[in-house]
Amino acid sequence: MTVPQKITIAIDRGGTFSDVAYSVGDKEEVFKLLSVDPLNYKDANIEGIRRVLEKVHGVKIPRDTPLDTSSISCIRLGTTVATNALLERKGAPCALITTKGFKDLLHIGDQSRPELFALNIVKPGVLFQEVVEVDERVTMPAFLADPTGYDAQDLVDGDRYVYGETKEVFEILQPLDTVQLEKDLIKLKDKNIDSLAIVFIHGFNFQRHEKQAGEIAKKLGFKNISLSHEVLPVLKAVTRGQSTVVDAYLTPILREYVDNFLSGLAPDFEKHTRIEFMQSDGGLCSWRKFTGLKSLLSGPAGGVVGEALTCYDDKVKIPIIGCDVGGTSSDCSRFAGEYEFSFESITAGIKIAAPQLDINTVAAGGGSILSYQNGVFKVGPESAGAHPGPACYRKGGPLTVTDANVFVGRILPEYFPKIFGPTEDQPLDYGITKEKFEALARIINLDTPDHPKTAEEIALGFLTVANYQMARPIRDLTESKGHDVRKHALAAFGGAGGQLATSIAKILKIKKVIIHRYSSILSSYGISVADLVDEQQEPVSLVYSLKSRDTLLEECQRLIKKSQKNLLDQGAKQETLKSLVYFNMGYKGSDTRIMISKPEDLDFLGVFYGAHEREFAFNDDQKDVLVTDIRVRTIGNASEAVRPTSPYEAYEACTKNIIDPSISDKRVPVYFDQGYLETAVFFLKKLPVGSIVKGPAIILDDTQTLVITPDSSATVLPSHVFIDVEVEAKSSVSVNYVDPVQLSIFANRFMSIADDMSRTLQKISVSANIKERMDYSCALFDNKGNLCANAPNVPVHLGSMSAAIKYQLDLWGENLKEGDILCTNSPSVGGTHLPDITIVSPVFHQGKIQFVVAARAHHSEIGGSAPGSSSSYAREIFEEGVNIESWKVVDNGKFDYEGLHNHFVEIPKTHGVSGTRNIEDNISDLKAQIASNQRGINLLKELFAEYGSDTVLFYMRNVKRTAELAVRDFLKQYSADNIHRLPLCAEDFMDDGTKVQVKIDISQDDGSAVIDFTGTSPESYSNLNAPRSITYSAVIYVLRCLVDMDIPLNQGCLDPVDIIIPENSLINPSAYAAVCAGNGMTSQRITDCLFKAFGITSATGGCMNGLNFGTGGENAKGEMVKGFGYTETIGQGNCAGIIEKDGERYGFDGFSGTQTNMTNTKITDPEVLELRYPCLLLQYCIRTDSGGKGKFNGGNGLIREVQFNSPVHLSLVTQRRVFSPWGVHGGEEGKKGENFLGRNRGNGKIQWIQLPSLAEIEMRTGDILKVATPGGGGFGKVTDTDEFWRLTKPSQRQSFVPISSGTLGNLQDAANASQ
Repeated sequence: MTVPQKITIAIDRGGTFSDVAYSVGDKEEVFKLLSVDPLNYKDANIEGIRRVLEKVHGVKIPRDTPLDTSSISCIRLGTTVATNALLERKGAPCALITTKGFKDLLHIGDQSRPELFALNIVKPGVLFQEVVEVDERVTMPAFLADPTGYDAQDLVDGDRYVYGETKEVFEILQPLDTVQLEKDLIKLKDKNIDSLAIVFIHGFNFQRHEKQAGEIAKKLGFKNISLSHEVLPVLKAVTRGQSTVVDAYLTPILREYVDNFLSGLAPDFEKHTRIEFMQSDGGLCSWRKFTGLKSLLSGPAGGVVGEALTCYDDKVKIPIIGCDVGGTSSDCSRFAGEYEFSFESITAGIKIAAPQLDINTVAAGGGSILSYQNGVFKVGPESAGAHPGPACYRKGGPLTVTDANVFVGRILPEYFPKIFGPTEDQPLDYGITKEKFEALARIINLDTPDHPKTAEEIALGFLTVANYQMARPIRDLTESKGHDVRKHALAAFGGAGGQLATSIAKILKIKKVIIHRYSSILSSYGISVADLVDEQQEPVSLVYSLKSRDTLLEECQRLIKKSQKNLLDQGAKQETLKSLVYFNMGYKGSDTRIMISKPEDLDFLGVFYGAHEREFAFNDDQKDVLVTDIRVRTIGNASEAVRPTSPYEAYEACTKNIIDPSISDKRVPVYFDQGYLETAVFFLKKLPVGSIVKGPAIILDDTQTLVITPDSSATVLPSHVFIDVEVEAKSSVSVNYVDPVQLSIFANRFMSIADDMSRTLQKISVSANIKERMDYSCALFDNKGNLCANAPNVPVHLGSMSAAIKYQLDLWGENLKEGDILCTNSPSVGGTHLPDITIVSPVFHQGKIQFVVAARAHHSEIGGSAPGSSSSYAREIFEEGVNIESWKVVDNGKFDYEGLHNHFVEIPKTHGVSGTRNIEDNISDLKAQIASNQRGINLLKELFAEYGSDTVLFYMRNVKRTAELAVRDFLKQYSADNIHRLPLCAEDFMDDGTKVQVKIDISQDDGSAVIDFTGTSPESYSNLNAPRSITYSAVIYVLRCLVDMDIPLNQGCLDPVDIIIPENSLINPSAYAAVCAGNGMTSQRITDCLFKAFGITSATGGCMNGLNFGTGGENAKGEMVKGFGYTETIGQGNCAGIIEKDGERYGFDGFSGTQTNMTNTKITDPEVLELRYPCLLLQYCIRTDSGGKGKFNGGNGLIREVQFNSPVHLSLVTQRRVFSPWGVHGGEEGKKGENFLGRNRGNGKIQWIQLPSLAEIEMRTGDILKVATPGGGGFGKVTDTDEFWRLTKPSQRQSFVPISSGTLGNLQDAANASQ
């Protein structure tokens, strides 16, 4: 057969199926084949190409014959090979080569833990097998926070002081020791390691040492050398280092995969056929340029390109939300004319920094497991996967979303591939699905005998909960960027996208769903129409101005020439090339950066201000805006690409015709909200263009099922199906009984409001403490002050705000009116410590207070005797700054500026201390808290409008009941298993000898408990006192950890518990007591003491290891001197213990070098620390052998050693320096922490002086602070056996790890990581 036109082939190789799209001229065809079928073929890509050639040429081609590709112009491939290797940890053996003192940096990461309430901290392990520390070091002699603006340009001598790539000055403290490095690399070769990741501190900017190391490695014959400044030339050693290691780990695997593929083609294929791979950034590259880091989202990126090119119209300009629903995962993305990128993301559990399309894994897909717990329907996050898969797969699997779709009739087994059962030729098993749902119905109806549900109602209820769970992150993705989700169209694709698209759209109030005819294989189709792409990026550091803009644009021209040459070398045609220029911009002193595309008028600053205002709701034209990177993205093609037809143009052009359901191919009963409805089944191929199919209906084609719900209608277009969704303004829900489906939905809605408030506060706030350290919490309360929903930002805030709300409501009573907003921070009325200021807003509905919303945020400066309002030597509350019991900060809608000045400036002076040193930030952050509360009020009013106040209040009360049941069930089971130990007793000590003592008595009958702290020491003459509210936070945190299931954080957690706290004690001090360290230190001791009583774990390091340093403040004359301040908390060793869950019992070792219990702060990256502040980080590593030994070992602490380059005042707040973290059940103690001051005595001599737990120090130039943090205690005796502890499972519990977490992953990561 003669083929007049060349063939193009695109293949997306997934985990189960490979999708093939090919075209010959205008003719397009698609098909699927198994990705792994060793009995029939070795490689799915080669097999797919063979089948295409057979079909097009009409000849048989034997397998294992090298394929003649002379009739193929282009083969484009997407692959999950690298992603799977990362998920399964099956990459190439590699080594990390890094600066001396930082061998553990990538293990520690930012030291935060991924799950706030997990006792067993599980983080991804490092990818490298070996690490070599290299004797080399550079630093920056100038620092950004210097109020004088000194830039060190006068020091440059070309020898010790030199320029980096950004023209910033670097000091070479230690030249690269090339001799020792070569010896160390030879040892790695002897260990058969052939791939290296070379990552030096500041290596992205000062590149000389990395280049030298790379040359040595090349000379020694290493096959792959990944240099961090080449892989990703950006600031931050941790994310750049992770990215470089990922590249070194995956690139050899990818090269082997490509070589194996190419071996299936006939020799000289490159003479006539281009081989291109899809990259994570949505662009193609030649097979020679394809590397590990660029390949991670190869397949999903194809789907985003496909959705953008097939479902978006540049004339209509309706933005689209892409919803890719597969069997094991579901992803969402957004497109509004330009691809949206994530430059820092979490992929397969690893934090990396690289340009990737902003793809967010939001759920576990059709395999999400269904369960019923504490009266609530739960969907996922656990997945049944492909094996055993859903129950209907005939492999003994659990009930899943797919089973629910089968049971209610949305999936028709007779039209599903018959590939199940022992002989792999049977249909989906409807019978087992029906049996399991009926069994589950019997269990559920035992809880609600007066209002039993049918099995069908239960299955549909689970689908409703699943849809709400998927809708929530989609809303978060759009609204976190400042966009209204309702103004989008939903583009559904993936194998299961069409089954739930209309339901999700209805929840989001999206009126239009667009489904492409190839939606089930849109990734391969997207790959087929994608562009070649080349990206170039370089670090810069310039304050934006017209002059610097022009300089940077000149630099971009150089990058454009380089980028375009790369694409021309890959076969792109000159006329197809287009280069896009970006500046990465952000305010000086902030970590937040926005990538700004070059505008036509070249006003980068104006576009930055617009983007910043939209995303963060403020701008500051008094602050300098920095450009920190320039980026060029060039796109092109080897031929003029054929672009798909706009669905909107096709819709306008076609003649519409409503289809009579009676002419359907089949009619089946399908269960909807209205019950079983006769539903027409149509085959898409038989429906003419312009056909309007009104719901209920099912539309089938070869690869997908589209469910058209009763309130929707579908219009068939040449290449698409348009679905119009009727969006209801009000929902009707009964309040005569508790519906477990609605209970799940309302729990989600309440928590979503708290989360939305949190994002608003983070976006609008100005101070780094709130915007970047995320030190705040937002919550909803009922009109009595009981907690309804608390976004889990800060453990020490959990449950503690309720006391403050109750006090304010009692104090003001009927004197509160709509438009009033209150401010409080006093520990004596429900505060934690003075920097935590709480803004309280009553929510009025129909003239009454129905809810209260509140935002508590840590203000970095509120006056007091020391900068940062956290003096280690404070003895009375007034020394710690502003102290407000109650103040109406907004009265009838008017902000009280006069009261602000009085509270924040004048009153502290009456106590002989300074007022706030930064009132501008205080005002900005208070207004951000007010805006956050207003967001909560608006969302609650929307909820009232949608459901009615009676329904909202009814389910608010019952959501609290859900948490109460979970806690009672845990306490009942625990008391039954530990009756011989009751009452539980424990005591623990602060370093000054004060004691925390607790006795816990539990009733096995009703699961109630009395937690009695009688015996705790009296109030301390120190700042270690912890207000009563902190004890409540510790109790709710411990109970949530022990329950170990996803329950709402509300008053219900505490309802089963009676807490007794003695007056004027360490944990319930007088109104006069200093408390600033109680928030961070004593809270840890309370949690340790509670865990000790329960006996499930050993002690953690038990401290926040707080470090504050800075300059400035009021001088002796009372004048305010400009300066800076910095705060960090240093991680430690985690506890060891035993966990029982889902019938399994297993132990775990403590994680080393992490935040624990009541804190989860991120720590500043070493490069950022030295860029901003006058210090040199000498080492940051694991403190080896500091964890207690046992059957399960405690985690090791950390060593952090900082040298100061100029004088600063330093506050050190630590504990566990006198009393060791205890072991349990025969486990050994963890090592105590230690603090040392290294005084610079001149001539290179350092005198080491041991420091106490609390210290205020004037650090001089060259002085060193060394902090060695405690290890966790051991659990059980080293000689104990598994049988002794009745262990049933050796492995640690692994969490659901999203394949990709872009914007949403960063939001969640930030929300979990705060003090």
